[in-house]
Amino acid sequence: MASTTTAAARELRFHNGYVDGSLAHELDWTFREGELRHAGEAPRHEQTVQAKPKAKPVAEPKVRVREKQSVSVFSLLGFTGVLAMAVLVIMSYVQITMLSSDTVALKRQLSTLETEQVRLTAQYERMFDLASVQEAAEAAGMVKPGTSQICYVDLSVGDSAVVYQQEETTTLSRMLTGLNYGVSAVKEYFE
Repeated sequence: MASTTTAAARELRFHNGYVDGSLAHELDWTFREGELRHAGEAPRHEQTVQAKPKAKPVAEPKVRVREKQSVSVFSLLGFTGVLAMAVLVIMSYVQITMLSSDTVALKRQLSTLETEQVRLTAQYERMFDLASVQEAAEAAGMVKPGTSQICYVDLSVGDSAVVYQQEETTTLSRMLTGLNYGVSAVKEYFE
């Protein structure tokens, strides 16, 4: 009976393409009617079978070969400059290390020499004792000079010098003397 009522209701409402009454009320009514019809039945799960899309043929990717690039002269010069600077820095570190090692060795040698200087100064002062010098001189047969052995030099008179004239030389002898000096100068230069 319900199905005849629904069909009659549809016929009354839809005539010639127009709607008679409220559609919202009608949707609510049909929903409740569907729930009543299926009351007590197990819920149905609709299985939807999705059609797998057909696999598209994969086009092989085009391989693009990179063009050969040339090396810039400036980049080559820059790389060479950086490499030279790195070598110079390493060499300067080596020199600093060597100088530090030499400084340590020289400081050690200086301390050794200072202690030796102190020892030698003490030994010198012992040997320079006037009493020991006098004893050594007397043992060698030396005596103090007497008043007759002392000579005084008088420098109160001004200085004087005597210049002797050379004989006048001839031109030929002066030339030979100059040539002799020249040859000896060249000989000394190359020795």
